[in-house]
Amino acid sequence: MTTLGSIVIYFIIVLFIVAAMLTLSYLLGERHQERTTGEAYESGMLPTGSARLRISVKYYLIAMFFVIFDLEAAFIYLWAVSFKELGWAGYLEALIFIGILLSALVYLWRSGALEWGPNPRLRRNPRAMQSSPNQSSPEADSSSEKELDKHELVVE
Repeated sequence: MTTLGSIVIYFIIVLFIVAAMLTLSYLLGERHQERTTGEAYESGMLPTGSARLRISVKYYLIAMFFVIFDLEAAFIYLWAVSFKELGWAGYLEALIFIGILLSALVYLWRSGALEWGPNPRLRRNPRAMQSSPNQSSPEADSSSEKELDKHELVVE
């Protein structure tokens, strides 16, 4: 039997097993619609509030960064294990790989993706907070324009 034939037979068996499991769970599973069927289970406690919480996107970003850089650590470990077999070509490729990783990390750092607090690069404009000496009369400007000037942000 050829390799392709073995793969086809394997996929047919897998599809059959998946179809059998889904069919059996549908036929043997319970079917009831009670008041508490769709409620969240809170370990025997009465549920309080909604089960839907709004979580900041920053948590998901940090999780993705962790997965990406953790996977790269596994690649570097595998490279270290086979260091002798790869020789200088493997060393050069690993240096390029680590350089790309470091440039990605620097990019994330500089773009502020790793910042959790308020943006430290944005602050109130101290010059806008002071009244300018060459204004002829304070009544000439409207109060809304003064308010906008006071809250102007400066990127350092």
